[in-house]
Formats: sequence, C-alpha cells, structure tokens
Amino acid sequence: MTEANQYNISISKKNKKLILAIFASFLLVATIIAVVTVVNPHKNSTQNDASHAKLETSCNSTKYPDLCSSSISTLSGAAVTLNVPKNVFLGQINITIDAAQSNKVNLSNKARYPEFKKQKAAVDECCKNYDGVVTYLKKVFADVQVDTRKKPLQPQADQDLQTRLSSCSTSVNSCLDGFSHTKKDKTARQKLFSDIIDVTVNCKTALEMIKSEPTADTATGLKTTDRKLKEDNDSNEGGAEWLSVTDRRLFQLSSLTPDVVVAADGSGNYKTVSAAVAAAPKYSSKRYIIRIKAGVYRENVEVPKEKSNIMFLGDGRKTTIITGSRNVVGGSTTYHSATVAVEGQGFLARDITFQNTAGPSKYQAVALRVESDFAAFYKCGMVGYQNTLYVHSNRQFFRNCFIAGTIDFIFGNAAAVFQDCDIRARRPNPGQTITITAQGRSDPTQNTGIVIQKCRIGVTSDLHPVRSNFSAYLGRPWKEYARTVIMQSSISDVIHPAGWNGLKGRFALSTLSFAEYENSGAGAGTSKRVTWEGYKMITSATEAQSFTPRNFIAGSSWLKSTTFPFSLDL
Repeated sequence: MTEANQYNISISKKNKKLILAIFASFLLVATIIAVVTVVNPHKNSTQNDASHAKLETSCNSTKYPDLCSSSISTLSGAAVTLNVPKNVFLGQINITIDAAQSNKVNLSNKARYPEFKKQKAAVDECCKNYDGVVTYLKKVFADVQVDTRKKPLQPQADQDLQTRLSSCSTSVNSCLDGFSHTKKDKTARQKLFSDIIDVTVNCKTALEMIKSEPTADTATGLKTTDRKLKEDNDSNEGGAEWLSVTDRRLFQLSSLTPDVVVAADGSGNYKTVSAAVAAAPKYSSKRYIIRIKAGVYRENVEVPKEKSNIMFLGDGRKTTIITGSRNVVGGSTTYHSATVAVEGQGFLARDITFQNTAGPSKYQAVALRVESDFAAFYKCGMVGYQNTLYVHSNRQFFRNCFIAGTIDFIFGNAAAVFQDCDIRARRPNPGQTITITAQGRSDPTQNTGIVIQKCRIGVTSDLHPVRSNFSAYLGRPWKEYARTVIMQSSISDVIHPAGWNGLKGRFALSTLSFAEYENSGAGAGTSKRVTWEGYKMITSATEAQSFTPRNFIAGSSWLKSTTFPFSLDL
C-alpha cells in the first residue's frame, strides 16, 4: 500500500468519525426537542431563561456543543419538562457506550500488526476493560430508565450510578496504565491510541450531570449525613445482635455449608481453586461457597464478572494460601500480575491469604486485584511487596485483615474501607521508600478513595530491627485527585514525621485530598506533617462521618448480608 493511499484511507476514517459524531449530537438534540413544550405566554421571562440555560448546559456534554447550541437557539420561548435531564443523561450514556465499543474494535484491529506483538497482553487487557465500561454503562442506563419511571431513586441507587460511572473512568485508565512500563510500551501507546475516542471525558460528563445538577429523582442520594437510620443497627461487633437465630449459626465458621470443596490432596470436589470457580453458576443471586482446605495453592485465579456472589472460605489465614509470582519485570502488566483477580459482584472471602512472592526487585506484583462491587474480606491476608493489594474499582470492605508490602502496597481507585486491620510495612530493597497507599482518583467527581479506620499501622518482623534505615509514608498520589483518609488508627514510629510523600515535583499537591482524624501512636504526631494545599487534619466528627462505611460505601444496605463483623460509624 502506498503512502498516498494510506493517507487517503486515514482521511476517510476521520471523516467517517466526524460524521458519526455529528449524527450523535443531532440525535441528542432530537431527544431534547422531543420533550420540549411550548411555554405558556403568560409565564415570566426569567423561567424561560432558566430553561434555556439548562438546555445549553446539556449541549456541553455533546461532541460538538456549538452545533447543539445553534440548533437549540432556534427554540425561542421553549421550556423543558422534568424528563429532559434524564433523557439527555441517557443520550450521553449511549454515546459513551458507542465510544467504548468503537475503541475496542479499533484496538483489536491495530493489535494484529506485527509491531504490536509484544503489547498483545496489554491490548487484551484494554479490550477487557472496555467490555467492563460497557457493562457498567448498560447497568446505569437500565437503572435510570426503569427506576425513575416508577419511583424516585433511593440514596443507594444514586450511589450505584456514581460508583458505576466512576468505575467507567477507572477501567479506561487501567487500559492506558498497561502501556506505561517501558519506553517501547509508551511508544506503542502513542501509535495505538492516536485516534482513540476519549471515553474518560464522556464518563466524566455523565458523572457531572448527576453531581452538579441533580434532578428531583436523584437529589436525595447526594446528601451526606451522619444521622443514624432508625432501621439500622450501628454495627455487628462481636455479638451479631441484628441476626436471627438461623443467621447467627451461619455466622459461625462451622455452620457455613460449602457448595464445593477444594483440596490439593484430592479429598474434595476439586484440586484447584480455578476449577471450582469455573464450575460455579453464572449470575447467581444465591451465595455460592467454595471451601478451600488448608494448603498452598500455586495458581493464578480469576473470578470473572459473570460469577457473582461467590465466597472463598479458607481454613485460616496462615494455613490456606493462594500464591503466585507474576510481575512486571517478568513481562506481565500490573493488572495481569494478580495472583487472584476478583470481578464478579458480591464476592466474599474469609480465613485465606492471597500472596505474590515476586520479591522487592520485581517492581509491580499484585497479590489480589478487586473489581467486585460489594466485595468484603474478613480475616484475610494480602501479602506481597510492591502493589500488593489492587483495590481497582467499585465498593469494598476489609475487616480484621493483614496487609503487608513495600511500595504503594494498597493502591487503586475503589471506594474502599479498611477497618480493624493490621497494615504492615515490610523490608524493601536498599534505597527504596516505603509508601502504604497510592490512591488513583483521576477526577474530583468520582466517589472513590481509600479509608483506613481503627487500624494498626506498623512493621513486619524483618523490617523492625532496621526500620531506621528506611523512610515510610502513609501514602502518595497516584492520580491527580487522589483521596486517602487515615482515621482513629494507631500509627507506629516507622512513619516519617511528614506523614505523606509526593510523586514528582508538585504533582497533585493542590488537588489531592489526604486527611487524618483522631489517630494515635508514635507516628501520629502532626506538628511536622506536610503543608500541601490538599492535606488537612479533620477536626469535625461530622466531616469524618462521611468517610465511614455507612456513608462512603453505603454499608447499611449490604454489609449485614456478608455475615462479617463491621461498624457503620465512628
């Protein structure tokens, strides 16, 4: 093929995209026009101006806002009904779905070229992440289309929309992160993504349409409150007072009846965890318990999106271990390096350890990656070095867990709460700096962040005698709007007096949101903490309450069903 022909084909493709984008904008305009009604001439002009302003705002979410605005400007004297925000929102969701599907096809076609052979794994991950985007957005579309027709959205339903749209952007960013490990990866990224549609902008636009100007249907769920709901108990601490007699028996380990048993010695239904997951039913609304007997399982396990409500039940954190060693130095991506990857909604795990043994010299090596919404872990271990626990996206809860690592060992962009956990820095390579968290919020409208509440932050036995040789920090910003809150926790002297560490220069120092509240211990002093614009000491209990399980992850609506202990409030 000649260079001239390639150029002509490229121009043709661009024209085609332009036409499709313009057509999408006209469709959105048509949606707006369809629900516009003529204003009663006796209404005052102020109401007309307000309605017209809403229409103009809606146009800002389209690919070509000027084109949309020029069409709307002909609707002199028009007003909008209450359905307009919803219909415009659904139009935006459709545009974003189309963009994600188009990008997947584009990347798949490009990946066939020999020059991108080494990036095949990263391209495959991109396609998988775009599939996730489409899944999230289709749920958003269905929820808004159905729920707002029948009844107003409830607070949790509204948070569901925000969570799925936040996960939309996170999945796209994960795709791009797969091309950031080497210079060749970055070069390939520029070529592969040269004409890719920016889906993150579309996700952000849809999220802003909920956050900035909520409709009457969704406004209720956007308010943060520390008021305890009368129908909710505050916690399940020690006694499980809220459980029925039957449920209390279920809470006990001996009463959990497994659906299948995994045993490496052949005494169960399966010898590997992967085989048990593969045999589990798809899209089940009933809890499916996989009992994993004591032993070391050397395998990489994936719980895909279609395997919902699965529970891993081990024989104890120190006796049931799933271990692997994939790592970036060995040719993996961070995303793909996970020993266990969990995507199916409602995943639970108890009395089991997820481990990556790659070591401190292998850079990113994930023990556990969690994308499951309403995922919870109790008495579990997450043990590795750099990037041990990848709290990728959605809502997650960790209780009485042991998490150990060296660099950014709790990272990601989920809405994740850690409660009553032991978080331990372990010995890194000489010259390495220990950072506990690296939060990845890329947009201030995302309802994501890492919250560490009533935990114990310390060191492992190998680091303890030499801890003075290393600097350790509570966290650093992975993305521009990183959000991490440490509250009511015990912090040992391993933590540097500054508390927090930067990434590069002044990156994100004014946009991040790092905070501390009522911590104790030798490393909790705040007199020498960083003075960044984005860092603060929380002094109000009301403000701190917004980061509790009740408010941050809608805990009152789902934590009871896990049968794990929890506390909803401060």
